[in-house]
Amino acid sequence: MNISVVIPTYNRYELLKRAISSLYAQTYLPQEIIVIDDGSTDDTHQIKKDFPNIIYIYQENRGVSSARNVGIKRVQNKWVTFLDSDDEWHPEKLQKQVTFHRGNPEILMSYTDEIWIRDGKEIKIPKKFQKIGRDAFIENLSYCNIAPSSVLMHQKIFEEVGCFDEDLEVCEDYDLWLRIALKFSIGLLDEKLIIKYAGHEDQLSFKHWGMDRFRVIALEKLLKCKSSRLVEIEDELVKKYRLLLKGALKYSKLKDIQYYTKRLEQLKN
Repeated sequence: MNISVVIPTYNRYELLKRAISSLYAQTYLPQEIIVIDDGSTDDTHQIKKDFPNIIYIYQENRGVSSARNVGIKRVQNKWVTFLDSDDEWHPEKLQKQVTFHRGNPEILMSYTDEIWIRDGKEIKIPKKFQKIGRDAFIENLSYCNIAPSSVLMHQKIFEEVGCFDEDLEVCEDYDLWLRIALKFSIGLLDEKLIIKYAGHEDQLSFKHWGMDRFRVIALEKLLKCKSSRLVEIEDELVKKYRLLLKGALKYSKLKDIQYYTKRLEQLKN
C-alpha cells in the first residue's frame, strides 16, 4: 500500500517539525508527505529545509478545509491520511492500519483511538469521545468522534462523497465523516495510535462559540440525501435546534430565535 500524508498548517512551525518527525519515525513509512501552508506568517516556509523530501505548497489563507482539499488533489497515491500539525503519531500507527486494511480489503476507511495531552500530562478523554466502533454514523452524529489525524482512507471515497466543505469554518471533519458513514463501512483500530495536544490558543475549537451551529449546517445538508437514516438525522437536529434556541433566548439573539423556532416547526410538520 502506497500512502500519501496531507498536513495542513498555519503558523505552527515548531509544532509542525514535531508532527513530521513522527512520520519519519514510522515503522511503515509513507511514500509522500505534503504540507499545505495556509498563509503562515511565521517561519513555516523553512520546513522544506528541515525536511527536504517533503512537498511544500503555500497558499493564501483559506482555511483548513481548503488546505486539506489542495493536498487531496495533489496526492499521487491511492491511500490518503491526514496529520494535523499540532498532533503526532505513534511509531506503529501506519503499520497497524496497513495490516488492518490488508486483512479487511472491503473497508476503505479506518481510524484509531487517541491520547490527549494537556500541559505535558495525559488527560482522561470525556466519555462522549470514547471510541466504540460499532456504528460510525451514530457514534459521530452528536459530536465528531473521529480525529482527522487518525484516519486512513482510499481515494474512492472522495470520488463518491466529495472532499471537505470549504464553507464550514469548523466541524468540517464532522460533516465529511457523516457523509462517508452513510455510504461506507468505517473500521476502528481500538489502539491509542495518535497523540493530540490540547490547550494552545490557536486551536479552532477554541475560536468559535456554539459549535453546534456548524454541526446543524452539516446535518441540514444530510436531510437532502435519500437516506435510510433520515429519522436519526431529524432527531439529532431537533436536539441541536432546541439547545441553540435556548442559547439564543438567553442572549436575546432575535434572528437565531426566529430561525431555530421556524426549523423546529418545519421538522414537526
